[in-house]
Amino acid sequence: MPVAGYVFGEAELITEQQACMQACLDPITIEHLAALDVGPGWSCLEVGAGGGSIARWLGRQVGPGGHVLATDLDTGRTDPGPDGPVQVRWHDITTDVLPEAAFDLVHARLVLLHLPQRLRALAAMVRAVKPGGWLLLDEFDCTWMPVLAGHGQAVFARFHAALCAVLTEAGADIAWGSHAYAALAEQGMDRMGAAARAQAWPGGSTGSRWLQVNIAQLGGRLVATGLVSAGDLAELRELLDDPGFVVSSYLVVSTWGRRPG
Repeated sequence: MPVAGYVFGEAELITEQQACMQACLDPITIEHLAALDVGPGWSCLEVGAGGGSIARWLGRQVGPGGHVLATDLDTGRTDPGPDGPVQVRWHDITTDVLPEAAFDLVHARLVLLHLPQRLRALAAMVRAVKPGGWLLLDEFDCTWMPVLAGHGQAVFARFHAALCAVLTEAGADIAWGSHAYAALAEQGMDRMGAAARAQAWPGGSTGSRWLQVNIAQLGGRLVATGLVSAGDLAELRELLDDPGFVVSSYLVVSTWGRRPG
């Protein structure tokens, strides 16, 4: 995951955060990758590979005749799996050059929303796709996150407002998931599509644990916004352990397009 603009980089917690992310989002990502018919011999680029779960899945699909390049700024946590087609490389998508027209598939998840330079990075990713190849983005629209059940609507709304403020101050586009389709269209992609999905996260679930980790990562910065108090965060931690309190995930927007040719 790129560091610049990324607020969740607390070293002691990032591994757990990535594990929660993979558990919640891998099924969605894999569903869309499978629909693109990723198969033997493909060359794939995974930008912001994190723990490497999607890179490993891609490696199994492309087989020994294919290649998966998994990039990140923290490659020490990217597990390529057993000897195979996955190569891990340190790379900054905002500044470092990518090979042009080199990949049948380029994928990134929860990367561009954090980057002030997201449009420049997106253009580089598009150029890296072979004519006839695919680009898939999985991104959040963080503006929509209602409480579905329980009595903590007010305290959660304060937390959500503070979190969005911290992200925005760091240069994130908190509605990027809903903006990605237009951005891909402006890059000239065709055969485009998008799908949005949200999950119910009851207290005690993996999704609620993900939010607990985020609170631990950002607690001081959240309080510093003036939108939520330390007492609010303590109350919310208790709610996030209560199965009767259910919050929706962020809206996960998957957007894909083919490079003409």
